[in-house]
Amino acid sequence: MSDNDRTALFPTRLIIGDQRPDRASGGWYEHVSPVTGRAQAGLSLAGTAEVDEAVAVARAALAGWRRWDPVERRRVLMRFAQLIREHAQELSTIAALELGQPKAFTGYLPVGGAAWLEEAAGWADRLHGQASPLSERGVLEYTAIEPYGVVAALSTWNGSVNAFCMSVAAPLAAGCTVVAKPSELAPFSSLRAAELALEAGLPAGVLNVLVADVKVSQALVSHPGIDKITFTGSPNSARQIAAAAAPQLTPCVFELGGKSAALVFEDGDLDRALEVASALMLNAGQICTLGSRILVQRSVHEQFVERLSERVAAARPGDPFEEGVTMGPVISQAALDRILGMIGRARNYGTTVTGGQRIGGALSDGYFVAPTVVQLRDNTGELARDEVFGPVVGVQVFDDEDAAVGIANDTDYGLAGYVFTAEIGRAHRVAAALDTGNVGVNGGVAPAGPHLGFGGRRNSGYGRQGGLGGVMEFVSPKTVQIRL
Repeated sequence: MSDNDRTALFPTRLIIGDQRPDRASGGWYEHVSPVTGRAQAGLSLAGTAEVDEAVAVARAALAGWRRWDPVERRRVLMRFAQLIREHAQELSTIAALELGQPKAFTGYLPVGGAAWLEEAAGWADRLHGQASPLSERGVLEYTAIEPYGVVAALSTWNGSVNAFCMSVAAPLAAGCTVVAKPSELAPFSSLRAAELALEAGLPAGVLNVLVADVKVSQALVSHPGIDKITFTGSPNSARQIAAAAAPQLTPCVFELGGKSAALVFEDGDLDRALEVASALMLNAGQICTLGSRILVQRSVHEQFVERLSERVAAARPGDPFEEGVTMGPVISQAALDRILGMIGRARNYGTTVTGGQRIGGALSDGYFVAPTVVQLRDNTGELARDEVFGPVVGVQVFDDEDAAVGIANDTDYGLAGYVFTAEIGRAHRVAAALDTGNVGVNGGVAPAGPHLGFGGRRNSGYGRQGGLGGVMEFVSPKTVQIRL
């Protein structure tokens, strides 16, 4: 299949109720392939007029959707998940084109998206309040669980259809209607998923999808018709969203970035630690939970760095549809320039062990960065403090447990942490001491999936995604007292 044949899979029309406008008021956008650096498809962006229309449609649909039998709501979301699975090949192809990542990676994304839908759907008919016995005042008290209302769901680009389903599954299961705004860097998989949702039987207006620029996105999150916001992305963008939402006091759920530490003790399994550390090649390091600060005990430090460098140097970057390719590009020219700038400045406070440059040759038109390992002198440099969101890790040395925990917690972020040790007591001590929302031990991933509540602290955001806690973010309890 040629690239032209593949891009024919791209849906390019917004979804507003039962309408599919092929032209909108926000201007024209050309999506650029990160593999080739050339435009591969265009679509019309939403403007403020489409925001107003989508919010109005979602609010009109809310009354009917919230009255749906929760069992039927569960069933339609399960059908939605099944259609995602049935169209997994198509959706993973779209994701590979959007992100430039190997099919070995993008093949997981539809499966993950379906899992988010299935988990949330499982709670749709199991949400309940509490009842209290008659008080001495002769009053029966109970709480009712009601959907929050109309939700603005702004999903990140790096997870494609998986990220889209993560952002919309919980509010839909809770009985909310949604105006979704996927990133313009990866819009096509979200539009296709929403088409499948309608095919599954989701009523028109319950899920609307707008692709828009930053200015119009601000109009969405500041809209008085929005009752709650869920956003996955960077802390800086979250601050702008919070400021725009403040006049309306619109509550938010923020799943933001990280600068997660992986603590490798001398008794830890280095093979398992290397698997986590070399995840910088997965999605070209564009993963919020990436253990991008690797803290290694002094006695095994030299050995670990040597083995890590060998592993990442063996990566094979290239076209996502080419057999044997293990790594793709970063998402855009802006990301490429930012990452190369951070690597260049690291020479002032660290030593680049491997990588550190843009990949040239046949890949020179794309946004490819060689996987990079930098030896850091301490925890003060930019690569130790700021999220890279690219294939770059910094390695630091520590001497004992207290020092390792101190370095790990010396950050403005609090998303994830990783611990590698054979001592069970140390595993529990360090997991408890890490000031993060999620911890993976000895190869256990820091949970970022649908089944457990997932969220961060400080600059890594607030609120939960996944599990019952993720669905409960989108319900509003109502207390009722009845005097008998």
